[in-house]
Amino acid sequence: MPENVKLMISKLEERGYKAFAVGGCIRDSVMGIMPHDWDICTSALPEEILSALGKHNVIDSGLKHGTVTVKFDKELYEITTFRTDGKYSDNRRPEQVTFITSLEEDLARRDFTVNAMAYNDSEGLRDPFGGQEDIKRGLIRCVGDPDERFNEDALRILRALRFSSRLGFEIEEQTAESIRKNAGLLKNISAERIASELTGILDGKYCERVLLEYPMVLSVFIPEIKPMVGLDQRNPHHIYDVWTHTVKVVGNAPQGKVMRLAALLHDIAKPCCFTVDDRGTGHFKGHPELGAEMASHILKRLHLDNDTISKVKLLIHYHDRRPMPEPRQIRRLVSKTGVEMFIPLMELKRADTKGQNPETIPGKLKKLDEIEAVFRQVTADGSEFNIKSLAINGGDIIALGVNEGKEIGRLLSEMLELVIEGNAPNEKQALLEEIKKRLNSGDDTKQKNQ
Repeated sequence: MPENVKLMISKLEERGYKAFAVGGCIRDSVMGIMPHDWDICTSALPEEILSALGKHNVIDSGLKHGTVTVKFDKELYEITTFRTDGKYSDNRRPEQVTFITSLEEDLARRDFTVNAMAYNDSEGLRDPFGGQEDIKRGLIRCVGDPDERFNEDALRILRALRFSSRLGFEIEEQTAESIRKNAGLLKNISAERIASELTGILDGKYCERVLLEYPMVLSVFIPEIKPMVGLDQRNPHHIYDVWTHTVKVVGNAPQGKVMRLAALLHDIAKPCCFTVDDRGTGHFKGHPELGAEMASHILKRLHLDNDTISKVKLLIHYHDRRPMPEPRQIRRLVSKTGVEMFIPLMELKRADTKGQNPETIPGKLKKLDEIEAVFRQVTADGSEFNIKSLAINGGDIIALGVNEGKEIGRLLSEMLELVIEGNAPNEKQALLEEIKKRLNSGDDTKQKNQ
């Protein structure tokens, strides 16, 4: 326990109050994980906390619900008065709280047993609901009646999935049954909070098991997932249904918000694009392009930031491109993705490949390695393969006597095409000479027509 936490607990105890470190920091400590945050609960009322710790150290926010934020050595700590919660009318927050003096009653209102433990040096570990034993067994279990806990705060449904994904814990049977029964309550939760929990679920080391077991929970706020579940792809490249394949891609993708969201949504349009040919083989023509648009709409609904949406959309749009490992095709693809997103695209394609038919995986991965090697060759000189990266700009073309904006743009695009195709070096003099040839050719054509 950090010295600052011990000091604050000590100051409260000196005034005759009970005080404990509580919640996730104790769970992580029991598991041998270094906590990121330390929270304290106490029998002291908010104004008594202010008196005991000094008002100059306290940010007086959350006082209505008994919480004050204390600043020590530039670190922030939340201290909350023991309380019970009143009626929940919005499946998110209590209409009122009642301050109490019992630690056990305070812990009884918390979400899961692993988060309902408290500790201080004078009394040791307080664990009235068996959180320590559930950690040993690897279980996420609600404190008390799961239906009550989830009706109080529906976001706890996603928190349970996030803890399972992060810690690798199973969700206890009664709690799991309640999650499925009450998943619809998530419609009452703000998009921002859902997005935060979703990215946490996706980023977990054990996310595959959670996604496979609870697709209908995610379908509450991403209904486009529902038709993916059980959809047989009927294609020799695939041995899994669309949802199982998707889950495996998520698990194989590098951790991080952009990569995991792109993996989750990369085949979101397959149910819309599914066709079967005369031989009974399934096809999904156009699914990357449509999927990119669908993903954009989904992420906007969840209020994700524009940068994330843009990157996810790009990755999905190009995830099924299959260039040959030769400079011209790689330069062309880089001109579409940009240098920054090319390697993430390759990472998504690797994850996608690993979720396909095992017989085809080695050859496809080898080709991706070859593509990446060519990419490093063609970008070794810092080439970006877009108009901004050309050795010339609009001013250079104006200096040659061209003033019309559309004509300048056309010439720049043509020079970019020459560089991409490998038919001209990206050097100022060489490109200007090419433009002069085209301008002179245009003059000759005009004279012949006159």
